[in-house]
Amino acid sequence: MPNYIWAFLIAAVAAVLLTPVVIRLAFRTGALDAPDARKVHKKPIPRIGGLAIYAAFMISMLFLLETSEIPEEMAQGVIGLFIGGSLIVALGLWDDYVSLPAKVKLLGQIFCAWAAVAFGVRIDFITSFSGEVAYLYDYVTIPLTIFWMVGITNTVNLIDGLDGLAAGVATIASLTICLVALRMDILVVAIVTAALAGAAFGFLFYNFNPAKIFMGDTGSMFLGFMLSGISVVGVMKSAAIVALVVPILALGLPILDTTFAIVRRWLAGEPIMKPDKGHLHHRLLNLGFTQRQAVLLMYVISAVLGSGAIVMTAVSPRTALLILVGMIVAVLYGAKRLGILKMKKVVR
Repeated sequence: MPNYIWAFLIAAVAAVLLTPVVIRLAFRTGALDAPDARKVHKKPIPRIGGLAIYAAFMISMLFLLETSEIPEEMAQGVIGLFIGGSLIVALGLWDDYVSLPAKVKLLGQIFCAWAAVAFGVRIDFITSFSGEVAYLYDYVTIPLTIFWMVGITNTVNLIDGLDGLAAGVATIASLTICLVALRMDILVVAIVTAALAGAAFGFLFYNFNPAKIFMGDTGSMFLGFMLSGISVVGVMKSAAIVALVVPILALGLPILDTTFAIVRRWLAGEPIMKPDKGHLHHRLLNLGFTQRQAVLLMYVISAVLGSGAIVMTAVSPRTALLILVGMIVAVLYGAKRLGILKMKKVVR
């Protein structure tokens, strides 16, 4: 059986076995998420489930990477990704226990991304649709990579609003990048993303509605950080311009939801960091969807975007561009129909 399948299975089984341990730990240490005006759960729920996801992922990596050949040009990046990922877990765990101020958390995220960049996780060139490659100077590539990693970390964090939503979307995004990596013959990326998908999928057994545990910032920031970093280490290193679009489409749902939230708050004259109840999952609940129905619909949207990314790697650049434009038009039309850009009542 291929290593990437083993990576998925080991991580999934480990997550299933470790999550009950983390649930008990959360109750003993008081790591519980209390209900409030923005949240849909009605009683305190353990919120450090990200520890199980992280541990399951690392167990899978310990088993698999020793037996897999890592290209020399990727080895440092993979190490940097694991170091940065471990730091982001520590930051998320700290936040889950004490609720860090937003500025402190952002500075911590920047530091974690910088740590990964220091070990070689970098967007060091871009490619045009004509195939021309432009290499970037350090003063461009370093802030660009940090911006990408911090941005994606926060988009996944922000979408974690319904039982099973972030874990399911991260599973779909990971599998999308895994399949594209296999198509591009980047085995290391396929193994890492398969393990990430397995860890998130195994966690879903306890996180799907009704959730017994939340992943918390420990999990959502870890998943976002790893997805952003591994796409830089592997898929973005490809000389094909479509490789740059793949992680964006794979993570299209959280990226779009966050983008619409920023635009919505800006149009309403509200601070862009101020929370509201205008996210896509809130809109679906307002339309009468149950939590499960809303989450499953968002899984479908994420899968469609991911499928589009995979198809784009198999067609000509011109056709890929047409597919991308068509998907953007469909997304904008759907956003307009749902009223995503209209400000809902702001939670104070």
